[in-house]
Amino acid sequence: MGKFIPLVVFVVLAWFLYDGLGHDTKKLPSPLIGKNFPNLEVEDFQTGKKYHLQDKLKNQVSLVNVWASWCVTCRAEHQMLNNIAKQDVVQIVGINYKDTKREGKYFLNRLGNPFDFIVFDEQGKLGLELGVYATPETFIVDNKGVIRFKRIGDITTRIWQEEMLPLIQQLKK
Repeated sequence: MGKFIPLVVFVVLAWFLYDGLGHDTKKLPSPLIGKNFPNLEVEDFQTGKKYHLQDKLKNQVSLVNVWASWCVTCRAEHQMLNNIAKQDVVQIVGINYKDTKREGKYFLNRLGNPFDFIVFDEQGKLGLELGVYATPETFIVDNKGVIRFKRIGDITTRIWQEEMLPLIQQLKK
């Protein structure tokens, strides 16, 4: 009986490894799907004025992108966000995460500003509420302020065309 223990352990480990290979690590399930977007009082990146975020999210479908100037992947994704903004199909909200305004403004001046408005989340409080652990992360929020989609990592043309845009169009009906 003792001779079979290593074989059983090997088979169990091999099954877990094989099962894990088929999963997309960018598509982690989020407990926030179907829940209201956090309604924190936030600071506007441009003006410094405070407001409750839900007030700006209600009554329209929004793409909410968590980004930072220090994030290499955010830099790579930024042209895609500019392309999405040109399509004018969704409100684009930026959350400048654990960054400085100086560096964030420099980033936007160099690469363009696709955002309709930007939340300044210097301390990461909103990011914490959203469960952000890596940038960029993107959410689609319906016109009632409910999170319907979460993407960890950059938005690619394929992800935009096959997953995000169809969902946005469906939510706008």
